[in-house]
Amino acid sequence: MYGKCGRIGNARKVFDRITERDQVSWNSYIVALCRFEMCEQALEAFRTMQMEDMESPSSFTLVSVALARSNLGVIHGFWLGKQLHGYSLRMGDQKTFTNNALMAMYAKLGRIDESRAVFESSVDRDIVSWNTMISLFSQSDRFSEALDFFRFMVLGGVELDSVTIASVLPGCSHLERLDFGKEIHAYVLRNNGLIENSFVGSALVDMYCNCHDVESGQRVFDQNSGPRIELWNAMISGYTRNGLVEKALILFNEMIEVAGLLPNTTTMASVMPACVQCEAFSSKESIHGYTLKLGFKENRYVQNALMDMYSRMGKIDISENIFNSMKDKDRVSWNTMITGYVLSGRHSDALVLLHEMQRVEKKKTRRENDDDEDENGGPNFITLMTVLPGYAALAALTKGKEIHAHAIRNSLASDVTMGRALVDMYSKSGCLNLSRKVFDEMPNINVITWNVLIMAYGMHGKGEEALELLLSLQHAVILG
Repeated sequence: MYGKCGRIGNARKVFDRITERDQVSWNSYIVALCRFEMCEQALEAFRTMQMEDMESPSSFTLVSVALARSNLGVIHGFWLGKQLHGYSLRMGDQKTFTNNALMAMYAKLGRIDESRAVFESSVDRDIVSWNTMISLFSQSDRFSEALDFFRFMVLGGVELDSVTIASVLPGCSHLERLDFGKEIHAYVLRNNGLIENSFVGSALVDMYCNCHDVESGQRVFDQNSGPRIELWNAMISGYTRNGLVEKALILFNEMIEVAGLLPNTTTMASVMPACVQCEAFSSKESIHGYTLKLGFKENRYVQNALMDMYSRMGKIDISENIFNSMKDKDRVSWNTMITGYVLSGRHSDALVLLHEMQRVEKKKTRRENDDDEDENGGPNFITLMTVLPGYAALAALTKGKEIHAHAIRNSLASDVTMGRALVDMYSKSGCLNLSRKVFDEMPNINVITWNVLIMAYGMHGKGEEALELLLSLQHAVILG
């Protein structure tokens, strides 16, 4: 009771007065400590529990401790997490409940392979097990694996829920697998309860818009909008990404004036690019003042969007000031500033900032209590895709190859956009053979990537090869 009310001091006093503590009292105390993120104290209580002459901790206790250990920081938390995992194996605790907690612990620590190992060793997997892995792959930009696990889940006869759908759709979106996304949409429509979930609806809108099928995304929005800001944000963002900036601004105004919804940080980050691109919207800096009025001055998500806005307006100095004033930079912050330099033609500054990003990341990994390594992590496929044109412009082929190697090591090279950027970089650096090799090894190729390679052959005076590729593209389109 005291634990649920947040009175940890009172809970401790009651616990200390218990002369004969059983499993229930220990569980209650450890859970109370975990609930309020008193992780060190929870682990100390767990150690003390083991030393007392009583029966082994229950699965419920192990789950609570796994949660505590995932909050300790990447290095220290992983080391202690491995000990807990070993303890559960020695105790023969292979309950689904416990394994799911261990998977979630490893996932929060950014240890994808360890989480997958627990999943594969589990005899009884439930929907939480599958959802944990699919969500982990999607959040780690390993979208192909997310789709693979989704297929295995369906083939295994596991019933899907809203978490499954919302977790797998980003994979369809980033890999531009419109066909796969449509199949998932059909499943959602056959199960009426799913479409009513705002996260499913917004994920569907995002998927269609990212695959350039804005009309289908708009239909999903029109059928499910209502007073749910997630859907409005997804549609505004979708319009903006597809260059329909006036529609994005009209919908933004409609959201406020008609639907009566107050913009959140996601809304502002989605509408700012539309403000920059829309010629009819002359007072572009006014959106900055509006965000300050809403109280979003120090919100990192909004700061990133402001940096991007000013970079695209050609005011890179203001972007630099925002970047330098940020107390807590995440991966998006670095990516946005690097992109700003590239847009301004300052490729050397972009590469310097990339190296600084890598240096900061290496420093973070040496800190035992870094709680945000994954969030503030090193270069991802967006970073690499952004700097590759810089390497091409500076004829820095060796550095471009280093980026390619980094992409392969981190399972990023299979991404459609990343592959396209690599094809473009090698072709502009004069290495058509490497450009073609990357193209041939891509698991998924869209029309834009075909166009990049065809143009590369044309620019290098290889007309016959360009024509052969064009015929191959036409044949691929016919085959569907």
